[in-house]
Amino acid sequence: MTILSPTWTAILYLVAAVCFILALKGLSSPKTARRGNLIGAAGALVAVITVFLSTKLDNIPWILAAIAVGAAIAAPVARRVQMTQMPQLVALFNGVGGGAAALVALLELGHTVVPEGETTGLYELTTVNAWVRVAIVFTLFVGAVSFSGSLVTFAKLQELMTTRPVVFPGLPVVMGLSILAAVAASVFVVITGEGWLAVVLLVLGLVTGVLLVLPVGGADVPIVISLLNAFTGLAVAASGLVLGNVLLVVAGTLVGASGTILTRAMASAMGRSVSGILFGAFRGGSTAGSTDVSDRPVRSSSAEDVAVLLGYAQRVIIVPGYGLAVAQGQHTVAELQAALEARGTEVVFAIHPVAGRMPGHMNVLLAEANVPYESLKEMSEVNGEFKQADVALVVGANDVVNPAAKSTPGSPIYGMPILEVEDARQVVFLKRSMRPGFAGIENELLYEPQTTLLFGDAKDSLAKVLTAVKAL
Repeated sequence: MTILSPTWTAILYLVAAVCFILALKGLSSPKTARRGNLIGAAGALVAVITVFLSTKLDNIPWILAAIAVGAAIAAPVARRVQMTQMPQLVALFNGVGGGAAALVALLELGHTVVPEGETTGLYELTTVNAWVRVAIVFTLFVGAVSFSGSLVTFAKLQELMTTRPVVFPGLPVVMGLSILAAVAASVFVVITGEGWLAVVLLVLGLVTGVLLVLPVGGADVPIVISLLNAFTGLAVAASGLVLGNVLLVVAGTLVGASGTILTRAMASAMGRSVSGILFGAFRGGSTAGSTDVSDRPVRSSSAEDVAVLLGYAQRVIIVPGYGLAVAQGQHTVAELQAALEARGTEVVFAIHPVAGRMPGHMNVLLAEANVPYESLKEMSEVNGEFKQADVALVVGANDVVNPAAKSTPGSPIYGMPILEVEDARQVVFLKRSMRPGFAGIENELLYEPQTTLLFGDAKDSLAKVLTAVKAL
């Protein structure tokens, strides 16, 4: 017996769906992101409670135990994860979603099979069963691809394996054969409903996910995470069709659509196509160049000299990057902004769409340090202002300011829109070493006469500069 009537169930599902839509709207801006996240969480809570109150469930103790175990694992991990590791966490959570959808589809396949004694043939394939099985094979394959692919992206970002593209002779052929085999298995599963064929399809999906992500490297890995997120959304939407759950269809479609839009936006920000990102390594392209460190001389400076440059500048543009996140220097750079503004200096932050390891990484990092939202300027807005800037302070960024994106055809990042820091009167790089950025290519801007380097941990360097600015 259920507590909620179908009418109230539909109303509560509608409330949850509206919450998900409002959550996506809120996440589109740093000002409303926290509120959007809370609204989305509230919608998920409403959905879960509605399921319990509107569905006749078996094995409730096992279900509650599974929820408790999942919460016990996920909550501490989410609370303790550093901002630098957030993309890895997103990849893991995304993979778990895809894997869960695939397992649900595998279990639901048995409900579409009529026992042999109740039909004239081995299995009765009705029109309804056929469409349900189509949704099942789609969920199985796409969910498995998302699961295994997400694990590979996690390993790359966590540096458990090389971040460079991994290719081997015959990789395109092996991938093509796995996809063809998956199509054949899907057709036979739809026709026969054989469980062992569904398991084969699941394995083929896992193999395809690994083969899809291995050739992707460097700065393209976060884009693939977004693409796999879209895959998971589509798999969840298809599982909603399998289960007859409208809310899963709505939520999965929202995730699939938003993930697709985000993937295209990120690819555009990199100046590349999605197909080029996925299959560029097959043609000999790569997002990861040489990791060799040049021995050419550069102009380095002390924290005190950098402080003088900043302290007497009228306009400063700070470009944050992954190095700032690694060093956890966001609070120190916020203090530096406040100290400079107290001296009458205008300070803004230039945010590249793919700075860090995921979209919005720098926005979230600086918002955590209470940097005013008005001080965060997107690339399209700030690029024209570098010519009026006395100093461009680059903190832990490299690829997003590398002029090779405009001047060097054949470069892994050629065609990617960049922050045009070279137009500033003075450029100061805060770097730990001369090693190249995530894309693995050298930045010629480091050797230009207007460029000064301050070596060291970004947080420590910022602290020294801040102390020196206050002493001016």
